Amino acid sequence: MKFIIILIVFLSYASCSPAEKGGSSSGSGSEDAGDVIDLPSPDTDGGISINEALSRRRSVRSYSESDITMEELSQLLWSAQGITSPHGFRTAPSAGALYPIEIYVAREEGVFHYIPQSHSIEKVMKGDVRGGLYRSALYQSSVRDAPLSLIIVGDVKRTRVKYGERAERYVLIEGGCVAQNIALQAENLGLGTVVIGAFNDGEVRAVLNLPDDYLPVAIMPVGRK
Repeated sequence: MKFIIILIVFLSYASCSPAEKGGSSSGSGSEDAGDVIDLPSPDTDGGISINEALSRRRSVRSYSESDITMEELSQLLWSAQGITSPHGFRTAPSAGALYPIEIYVAREEGVFHYIPQSHSIEKVMKGDVRGGLYRSALYQSSVRDAPLSLIIVGDVKRTRVKYGERAERYVLIEGGCVAQNIALQAENLGLGTVVIGAFNDGEVRAVLNLPDDYLPVAIMPVGRK
């Protein structure tokens, strides 16, 4: 009788969804808006040398049809805004350590927002918005063709509280540092990317359903060379 009870409990638990078990989705593409996906742990001490990455870095606008793995996405996002200190410091410098930069991922399955504190992504929109992003980026084919794009966005008011009228300047500087981190990590992973600054700010906000006071800094399509 005891064995039967244990078996029933086990089968009931096995039939639960990840959310019901208290876990996170694995990124299958079937997630609903609001679902959180834990990313694989990033590699923080391997890869090519910084000198090699700098030497190899180029703007790449054409990609193969191969998708980006969750391990690769994890590494790219950690490079962009990953937390590297018990004090909350991150991979990119930030004026006053205010960290106004937010990273969004646009891919076929929807739009995801990176959460540095838990190294996870939250699905914030269902559906493929890459076509809208392509139009907002003045019809640049790299945005249309890449399996995903990373969108670097700045919440200027977060920095303005301390730095006043210089806030936008600092946010743009920080966004540039983030973009370079992503570009160098892409080289490490054998991926290609390009930093795009030619787009309509309002249209990017509309496509991603961002607040009006968010400042789109760059779009970075990423794909396999």
